[in-house]
Amino acid sequence: MATTAPPVHTVKPGIRPLEPGVGHSFLWRKLHSLSGIVPIGAFLIEHIVSNFEAVNGPLAYAQQAKFLNSLPLVRVLEWAFIFIPLAFHGIYGVVIAFKGRANVNIYPWAGNWGYITQRVTGLIAFVYIIQHVWRQRFSGVSLPEHPGAAFAKVQHELSNPWMLGLYSIAMLATCWHFAYGIWLFAAKWGITPGDKARKRFGYVCAAGGVILCVLGFASIYAFVGNPKYQNAPEDVMPAQTSQMAPMQMDGPMSMEMR
Repeated sequence: MATTAPPVHTVKPGIRPLEPGVGHSFLWRKLHSLSGIVPIGAFLIEHIVSNFEAVNGPLAYAQQAKFLNSLPLVRVLEWAFIFIPLAFHGIYGVVIAFKGRANVNIYPWAGNWGYITQRVTGLIAFVYIIQHVWRQRFSGVSLPEHPGAAFAKVQHELSNPWMLGLYSIAMLATCWHFAYGIWLFAAKWGITPGDKARKRFGYVCAAGGVILCVLGFASIYAFVGNPKYQNAPEDVMPAQTSQMAPMQMDGPMSMEMR
């Protein structure tokens, strides 16, 4: 008597959702995934858009730096929504990267290439962010107290070809990591169920990443390539600090900041 062969089950490549009860790291992975969107992703967009003010010259860039440093509870916001989330996302991301196993040599699917590229770009972005925060926020002239020196400080750093190359590579890596991270977030959290929805959303994420990258490179060009802004003054607002004097609040500057 002939027997019927068991059905052959094919494994279709896809994105594995975040499932509760699978290992003890479920909560940490959820927080890691969410932190990449809010607050880190939101801050990345704000940071790139703020830096884009450099295309309008040193004074416009200084005014943007001054505005950001005049926000209420800015130091609390800085630590609670930037430094601490960045440290968690970066450190736990390194743990995930070294615990994972790439298999692009066995299963060369686009998802596997995305997996390894996401890890590599994350490591590049993390190393860059550490040195960037240290050099721009905690060493040299203090920009919260001297926002007028912001343009010159970045310009001096980018005058080093090695730093310019690092900034350029980091800009590409960070924009890729964020754009693909949004796509992964939507897939893993069930926001884009099905291949068609993920494919369409992939185009949206790619377009967003390209836009952020263009804005970032436009800012870099303003610091090092625009002849109008070469050899910018060390401080375009030498008489001002991050806290405006009461008599200045009624001047033209206060009208611009409103």
